[in-house]
Amino acid sequence: MAYAARDDRPADKAARYAEVETEILAVLDGEPNRTARMATVASMLADAFPAFFWTGFYVVDPDKADELVVGPYQGTLGCLRIAFGRGVCGTAARDRATQIVEDVHAFPGHIACDSRSASEIVVPVLDGSGNLIAVFDIDATEKAAFDKVDATALEQLLTRVFAA
Repeated sequence: MAYAARDDRPADKAARYAEVETEILAVLDGEPNRTARMATVASMLADAFPAFFWTGFYVVDPDKADELVVGPYQGTLGCLRIAFGRGVCGTAARDRATQIVEDVHAFPGHIACDSRSASEIVVPVLDGSGNLIAVFDIDATEKAAFDKVDATALEQLLTRVFAA
């Protein structure tokens, strides 16, 4: 079942996220591999919300603790590496705070991996010990495609998948 992220009433969008979360958790039940978990989350969310233009993870590089490297994703070519503090993903990693950007072209230091991207949400991903392991990035071709409903649902899902 496919859903549009934009023009939904908040309660409908929250319900749709809850449904997709249930499906993701069922698929991942018993799967310990982090890469498999990331690939599944990216794939299932990209499929569930067609407004999501790019959906995926940037993983903390184990050899460079202040740099992200592209991980499992769905979409066009992503940036290969992003330094902490650079662009929306780097800001989310540095600050360990979800970033909702209504217009990426107005975001200071935005990294244009694909010029069609217009808005973005990036959520830090923590493991069970509270260590940053990645950021989860979703881009849309429409401005202001993301809001607090997206942030709350994604933060909850990522906690259940990676910190549990």
